[in-house]
Amino acid sequence: MLLLVFFLLGATFGAIRAARRGGDRLDQLQYAAAHGILFVLVALTVSVLGGAFGLL
Repeated sequence: MLLLVFFLLGATFGAIRAARRGGDRLDQLQYAAAHGILFVLVALTVSVLGGAFGLL
């Protein structure tokens, strides 16, 4: 569930970023997908490392 939240957060951030740069719908979709995947990977890495080191 947490990964879905981070994906949506990243996708929103990416779409807004593309819109500010003057991108069309496909640009916004591409930025949203890329940022969503990046946010999920970072959240997953932090979660795994936090669990391995006993921080979470």
